[in-house]
Amino acid sequence: MTDRVHDFVRTAAEATPDRLAMIAEDGRQLTWAELWQAVGDAHEQLQHHGVQPGDRVVLVLENCPEIVAFFFATSLLDAAAVAINARMTGTELNRLVAHSDPSAIVFSTSVTGPSETHAQAFGAAPVSGLFGSVHISNRAGSTPEPCYEAAEEQVALLLYTSGTTGTPKAAMLTHQNLMAGARASVDMRGMSDGDMTYLALPLSHIFGLVTLCAVCCARGALRLEARFSAARLYDALQNDVTLLPAVPQMHAHLFHYAREHGMARYDKGILRYVSSGGAPLDPTWKHEAEAFYGLPLQNGYGLTECAAGVCATRSEMSDPDVSVGVPMLESELFLDKDVEGADPQQGIGEVLVRGPQVMKGYFRDPEQTAQVLKNGVFRTGDLGRFDEEGRLHIVGRSKELIIRSGFNVYPVEIEAALTEHPDVIVAGVVGRSVEGNEEVLAFVKTSPDSGLQEEALRAHLSERLAPYKRPSKIVIAHDLPAAPTGKILKAKLIPHFADILDKEGA
Repeated sequence: MTDRVHDFVRTAAEATPDRLAMIAEDGRQLTWAELWQAVGDAHEQLQHHGVQPGDRVVLVLENCPEIVAFFFATSLLDAAAVAINARMTGTELNRLVAHSDPSAIVFSTSVTGPSETHAQAFGAAPVSGLFGSVHISNRAGSTPEPCYEAAEEQVALLLYTSGTTGTPKAAMLTHQNLMAGARASVDMRGMSDGDMTYLALPLSHIFGLVTLCAVCCARGALRLEARFSAARLYDALQNDVTLLPAVPQMHAHLFHYAREHGMARYDKGILRYVSSGGAPLDPTWKHEAEAFYGLPLQNGYGLTECAAGVCATRSEMSDPDVSVGVPMLESELFLDKDVEGADPQQGIGEVLVRGPQVMKGYFRDPEQTAQVLKNGVFRTGDLGRFDEEGRLHIVGRSKELIIRSGFNVYPVEIEAALTEHPDVIVAGVVGRSVEGNEEVLAFVKTSPDSGLQEEALRAHLSERLAPYKRPSKIVIAHDLPAAPTGKILKAKLIPHFADILDKEGA
């Protein structure tokens, strides 16, 4: 019986102590027994640094075994981990540390980079053990939260869904949330102890963390990558990887790398499951992915507040379905068709979620919690519709809805049309107020040698979109502002390209 997330590792170490658990980017390998021993050493270090039940422990991380050990060690103490990506600026990190009120901060140092800079700024001291090496800083005056025996009440993790520039907002995920998310992932992917999962998704993101928990639940093995590299992914696919969860941008970069090296498709026959999440699929891109992998590409939908997984597809090869699938294990989905942006005639409403994956609330913020959570039902802010098969289709964010000349314009539809162009890697579409209306702005990423021109994209869109949906401006670039997962940061698009837009008279 498991009632804490660290029990996944403990039971795996007891049942299969000598089986491989993890391969790190630097080549280190840990068995389940060794990983559990590393968790024990990390637990001792946290105790030595005064961490008590109910405290928060900030993990400033890039993916590495050290942070995995400290994540589960925090669980062992009945403290809550606060996962923060090391690539944040010092200003951003300071804001989140102040908000989460931790008693200790752990900095990963296995990968040279921003984490070491942050560690120096906080005066963190180096420590080592079976987990490897990290730096730890104490923080005085932290106020602990109440502790509970029940897994559905005890908070295991805080993850920020916003707050690096605005008001911080951290989802409180309980042990039940994480364990339910892990079991749903195991069920969806058919994971077993014979699987090797490739994980370049950051552990500061819910997709990465729940994938880690799912691997531990299934007692499989993990290739843990500090940063995504298309070259390293391609090499791993030739070796032992059987499961590949990723976001569309990772797949797109892999395909581009493969084409550059004359590799038309994956043909090793080891990979058995490949999925995409975090952004919409379009049929052309899905067909390209399936042609490359020789496997059906599964899509999904999830949120930080719902411990990643809400629904997913179980498609067969060449299935044209580009929905996000049906509810995952124990999740329930509903639509509210009375909200702003809904279109009842088209069956479009706000997606509501209920189930054991739904967060406890936002940390020390009852007002924001009350806005989205009532009687265990979470309001996602996403607009969707169900098709005849009961599959959910996400059509956009209610707050991202663009109202142009009285028409509802859903950015996801325009993004899908843009990415159908063979030279477009990813696209982001946002609205901007102009006098008496809203305009549609599109930003696309292409490879440096594509030579794609705006006129060609406009001709491409004219065959696919009604005039009111076509962008007023299209910015073509070799890179777009993106999160560590590769997901486009839409809020940064307009300020990032302000000079270009201003030159065009936007």
